[in-house]
Amino acid sequence: MAELVTNSKGGGGKQKKMNVRVDFTPMVDMMMLLITFFMLCTSLAKPQTMELSMPSNDKNLQDIDKSVTKESYTVTIYCTADNQIYYVAGLVKPEQPDCLKKTTWGTKGIRSVLYNHVTEDGTYPVQDVMKAKEALDKLKADPTKKMSDSIYNMELAKIKAGDLSTGKIATMTVIIKATDNANYKNLVDALDEMQICSIGKYVIDKINDQDIALLKKNNVKM
Repeated sequence: MAELVTNSKGGGGKQKKMNVRVDFTPMVDMMMLLITFFMLCTSLAKPQTMELSMPSNDKNLQDIDKSVTKESYTVTIYCTADNQIYYVAGLVKPEQPDCLKKTTWGTKGIRSVLYNHVTEDGTYPVQDVMKAKEALDKLKADPTKKMSDSIYNMELAKIKAGDLSTGKIATMTVIIKATDNANYKNLVDALDEMQICSIGKYVIDKINDQDIALLKKNNVKM
């Protein structure tokens, strides 16, 4: 910043230029203090992880071991083109096209299908697991129990796997398949439903010839 000063002794006197210097050192110190304050007081966002089960590539695994889950405990989800979603409760049977059902995304769609799925034994796997998880959450919230995160995660894994200390709980297996023209977001939404419904046994599998035959018989756009 410059300031002009006029010589008062004469009307035509020379003008003297004076330079004014501003010291920004205190401002730099203040900014460093603010940055340090926010770094210490701000909680960093924790990365969100998701358990993902994939089909086994073990050639020594026999076919009988690949399908140990009962038919009524299995649901296959198809993510197809145009954000459409279909499902089959039980085994995929191309000779029975009506086994393929269309649903929607969200609470009243696929989530309701999974939540209300009943097995041949008259049990509701998702509801049973969610009730067991709710009881575990209450124990975790109880300050007198002092349950650590590692123990909570271990017990939750047992619940999702169907192994409880009080006995056996019914669990279901969900197979997620996406066609070539399916939206990637729909696949992520399907994985989110697995977490919301506390389903521990799920796989992402490829579309096979039986799936293609079933979808074509129902005029599904793939």
